[in-house]
Amino acid sequence: MPEDPGRDRAVDALRAFAILGVVLGHWLVTAFVADGWGGDLHVTSPLKTMPGLTPITWIFQTLALFFLVGGYSAAKGLRPGEPWGRRMRRRLTRFARPLPVLALTWALVAALLWWAGFSASGIRTLIELVLSPLWFLCVYVALTALTPLIAAAWNRLGLRGAALLVGATAALDLGRFPLGAPGWTGWATVLTAWLVPFYLGVGWAGGALRSRRAGFALLGGGATGAALLVLFAGYPASMVGVPGAATSNLSPPTLAAVAFGLAQTGLAVLLHGPLTRWTRHARVWSPIRAANRSAMTIFLWHQTALLTVTVAALAAFGSLRGLHSAPDQPEWIVERLPWLLVSGIALAAIRALVDGGSERPGRPVRESARKNVRGTNSISDPYISRGVS
Repeated sequence: MPEDPGRDRAVDALRAFAILGVVLGHWLVTAFVADGWGGDLHVTSPLKTMPGLTPITWIFQTLALFFLVGGYSAAKGLRPGEPWGRRMRRRLTRFARPLPVLALTWALVAALLWWAGFSASGIRTLIELVLSPLWFLCVYVALTALTPLIAAAWNRLGLRGAALLVGATAALDLGRFPLGAPGWTGWATVLTAWLVPFYLGVGWAGGALRSRRAGFALLGGGATGAALLVLFAGYPASMVGVPGAATSNLSPPTLAAVAFGLAQTGLAVLLHGPLTRWTRHARVWSPIRAANRSAMTIFLWHQTALLTVTVAALAAFGSLRGLHSAPDQPEWIVERLPWLLVSGIALAAIRALVDGGSERPGRPVRESARKNVRGTNSISDPYISRGVS
């Protein structure tokens, strides 16, 4: 199928990097300690025993990039006069379609593991690891549904809207930490924090944040803010949760996570030009295009791939170094690396089995519809300013 000439390959490259970050991040910082076949499978993290690995989280925690490109794509996908329900079906069918297959697969896997003698707590641990990343979809669906309103807010407020969201997150953290507000109040930051990069992505789609000055301001300001919060305000240095830690920057997201996301946004803006030139090469664009077409499959099934390797190897060979051993020594990192390759092969096999074209583009868009889409690229279009979906 001919490719849309208006497609922004740099944004697709950022999405592919975000996917790679999530996958490798989970595979590196999630460790399993097995008591033997049928026993409990304990989950821990090398970050707990080797805090020197914390900088890894600064590389592989890429959720802000996901929401940034999500806001960009959602804004580009707005069409004049399209009913809200139709837009939601068009945008979210690709996300919803693979979920029943995942649920059915794990129902069968759980039954087989129970029959094979695996402990109930071990099965529960596996299922929780598979389901835990799905919170992202809930937030993404909510923000996608609100895109017309978010675009209208950008038209009215511009960057002031992002400042208000950062301020709201700061206020919630202030209430939760120094002022002793109930812990559940902090979960409001799931919306305020991740709305920041999504909101900036909407503005980016309309032509904002295109200058190097904007990129450096976001990168420098975000990185400085995150560093100050870690050094002087008691926020964790790790940008992912660490088992046993009193505070996590992700559950729920904190002001430090927002600052870190602003830095990632600035870096994305600065890399847009180089990525555009880089992706003109076929050998570069081909894997990026494939990753984007299977983005949801990779996201939903990457933990399943790791767990398949973990459980299958345990059944066949018993406890293995780097896969079932405690991550309490630096050599564990070296022992872990080959298992990343094996898990990658398992994920490729799962993708071949379950993808089935569900994420591949359908029929070519008619020229009239394509013109409508291109006509909405500017967030200053009147119908977006009115918030009409």
